[in-house]
Amino acid sequence: MRHIATLPASSPLELLGGDPGAPAVVTADEEHSRADLRERVRARRDELGDVRRLVMVAGANAIEPLVTYLAAREGGHPVLLVAGDAAQEANRRALLERYDPDAVFGPGERGWALEQRRDGTRHELHPELAMLASTSGSTGAPKLVRLSRDNLLSNAASIADYLGLRPDDRAATTLPMQYCYGLSVINSHLLVGGSLFLTERSVVEPRFWSEFDEAEATSFAGVPYTFELLDAAGFAERTPPRLRTVTQAGGRLGADRVRRYARLGRERGFDFVVMYGQTEATARMAYLPPELAGARPTSIGIPIPGGRFRIDESVGIGEPGVGELVYAGPNVMMGYAEAAEDFAAGATLEELRTGDLARRADDGLYEIVGRGSRFVKVFGLRIDLDRVEQLMLDHGIDARAVGHDDRLVVFVPNDRDGRRAAGIIADSVGLPTHGVCVHAIAEFPRTPNGKSDTAALVRHAALLERVRPADASGSTSVDGVRELYAELLGRPDAGPDDSFVSLGGDSLSYIEVSLRLERLLGDLPSDWPSRSIRQLALLAVEVESDHDHADDADADDDARADDAARADGAVGADDVAGTKPRRRRRSWVARVETSMVLRAVAILLIVATHADLIAVKGGAHLLLGVAGFNLARFKLVEVPRGDRVRGLLRAVAQIVVPAVLWIGGVTLIARSYDPATVFLVNNVFGQHERWGEQWQFWFLEAVVWAILALAVLLLVPRLDALERRHRFAFALAVVVATLALRFIAVGGVTAGSPDRYALPVVVWLIALGWLVARSSTTVQRLVTTALIIATTPGFFGDPLREGIIAVGLVLLLWLPTIPVPAILAGALGTLASASLFVYLTHWQVYPPIEEVSPPLAIVASFAVGILAWRGYGMLERRARALWFATRHRGAAAASQN
Repeated sequence: MRHIATLPASSPLELLGGDPGAPAVVTADEEHSRADLRERVRARRDELGDVRRLVMVAGANAIEPLVTYLAAREGGHPVLLVAGDAAQEANRRALLERYDPDAVFGPGERGWALEQRRDGTRHELHPELAMLASTSGSTGAPKLVRLSRDNLLSNAASIADYLGLRPDDRAATTLPMQYCYGLSVINSHLLVGGSLFLTERSVVEPRFWSEFDEAEATSFAGVPYTFELLDAAGFAERTPPRLRTVTQAGGRLGADRVRRYARLGRERGFDFVVMYGQTEATARMAYLPPELAGARPTSIGIPIPGGRFRIDESVGIGEPGVGELVYAGPNVMMGYAEAAEDFAAGATLEELRTGDLARRADDGLYEIVGRGSRFVKVFGLRIDLDRVEQLMLDHGIDARAVGHDDRLVVFVPNDRDGRRAAGIIADSVGLPTHGVCVHAIAEFPRTPNGKSDTAALVRHAALLERVRPADASGSTSVDGVRELYAELLGRPDAGPDDSFVSLGGDSLSYIEVSLRLERLLGDLPSDWPSRSIRQLALLAVEVESDHDHADDADADDDARADDAARADGAVGADDVAGTKPRRRRRSWVARVETSMVLRAVAILLIVATHADLIAVKGGAHLLLGVAGFNLARFKLVEVPRGDRVRGLLRAVAQIVVPAVLWIGGVTLIARSYDPATVFLVNNVFGQHERWGEQWQFWFLEAVVWAILALAVLLLVPRLDALERRHRFAFALAVVVATLALRFIAVGGVTAGSPDRYALPVVVWLIALGWLVARSSTTVQRLVTTALIIATTPGFFGDPLREGIIAVGLVLLLWLPTIPVPAILAGALGTLASASLFVYLTHWQVYPPIEEVSPPLAIVASFAVGILAWRGYGMLERRARALWFATRHRGAAAASQN
């Protein structure tokens, strides 16, 4: 074990000077003065010891990680700052093994704790080394940026200078502290005697803004994705009154947004400052003075105080004045560390080659015009394209990765690989899906000498990006469909190459989405759930009957470009198949999907029968078949096995959460149900002798436990692979197995009450619906029809009840859509969409009303169910959006700023 020079007994608290009584940190619950923070820092510094050593700190916007970071800084211990969230555990372990820190501070079972891995140090640490920062995220090379004390202090001072920070400034920690942009906010504010509003909340949470106001915060920082969230959350309508500064970095923000926020800042009294930087420059290299943001929204501005740029035209594209942007200043890193041995090295750089191609305009402002390396910056995260390709190869996919318009674009040989690639990238890179585009391509283009023609792929990516058609009013486009998906599915990350299926759409959201899409796009093809948003937007194009005589010259040019690309082998057949624009039609008759009609009719029969208006039973058992049909359509899709299982579990949660909330609430008020009923386990723990109110939710129990059983099956890799290879045969085998279970449980053909509602007896209907969805040929449909006709008679001993199930399933099998009066299509969609909530709530609604008026009882049941569906849907979408925003904050705030 190597021991380096002992540290002095005390050292100046470089970031905590100033008025001891002034606030340094404010949270939603407490406030810490500078004197209080100094004492905590000194105590933690004592824990770290007087031998200089490497300290790993798991970053989080909380008081304990902040104290430890400052204590290590003040004690002269080099800090390895890493992400502290659970999603980055694998990356944290890899850094721990590779660089072997002497002490580790992070979250544990008993809260934040310091782990002393050794008394001294095993490393030789350069005297100037102060910090080690990750530069390229989870897909980049595993190397660290070595930063000195002077790097950190000089950059913090420069930022404070050009932002005009002062002691009464208080910054909200909207970015994780382990990313250089987030850390620069902390350093610059503490350096000038300012303070921090520590928070882990997302900017889309209403409580963030109420706490922002209560904390009297004056600024916040954001990456491009932050401003997408701000727009979605209506930031312009509720700008905090004390807000003085908003900063942006971590990637290029669209010119329109820059202008809009610059204008909003002028109107509301805050400065909007666009900045440019990289971890290798500690944080910032340039800023755009706020008074120029409106006029020069595409510029990165001027060098920070103490820094300077030059343009190296020898590394460029041959255009005069354009070359690689090179930066020099006291904040340029000491160098990289690829192994622990590199910690002993001194400064190896005087200039930083940014890898960006730039020009200096006549007004002295610098503009980025492209990238000169194999990296792409997406939501502020710098992605190594070569590593992405290697990641694909590790999963058996030959792929080519390029960067275009601040997005990662991956080309693969076929659609099947494309669907797999999207899942792999989402899991491994941690990007929102609309930051990644995956396209199938017939053949990878090559240069004359046989190398991969990256330039051709970039051109093709640009060509694909141009497919953003609009209808006659100009209102329907890729963005229009994307926004609809973001709203109805609670997925603000929806991107042009996502589909309803890839975004986790299911039978509960399917109907509302399809109806809204039809209003937006016109007639939908039967396979619309699997089509990308980009492909669906093409359906909105109004075309003249004679395409050969189109008047739009630009459209002709685009068509010729597409033809040329296909002729060059750059576009595969899968890219263009099925994308012919469709004309919208006005008609008094609408063709509505059969599953939607059956759901609406079945719930009407259920409620009307229970309210004693009619006596037509069988609707609930038919719904089991429809549930199995939709389960196969939306959950057993071609995605990785893990995604399949997670999709099934999400489907369970979408039933269990509202069911337990409602049934549990009713039980708390009226004590109507046993715990077994509340938690949907009456089949196992409930009373089985006779039908009673504890059996009222048997339908939900059957669906939930059938889905869970299927998820368990698919956890077995061989069974998952077998289902993919033999889709019809596998479903047929499941039907046979569940039929055997039914006959064994009943001891014959006819099931009495309450056996006819028990899971082992009814699960065959879910399997039968699954088989209907898998019957794609005439022979398969005939086999399935025979099974339906053979297995439904005798089940109840009631031909009418059995006939409803059989007829419904046969219609579902043979008729994709059913014609209905157009005026009723919306109503049917609403009834079908709300069917779960109507079923759930009607047990409490109709009984007190049916004695007076059965029709009124039915109307009331549907009114309450629809209101519950609407209210829960709104809350669920908001919760999903907030969850997504929180999950992706680490990816949105780049380590390479």
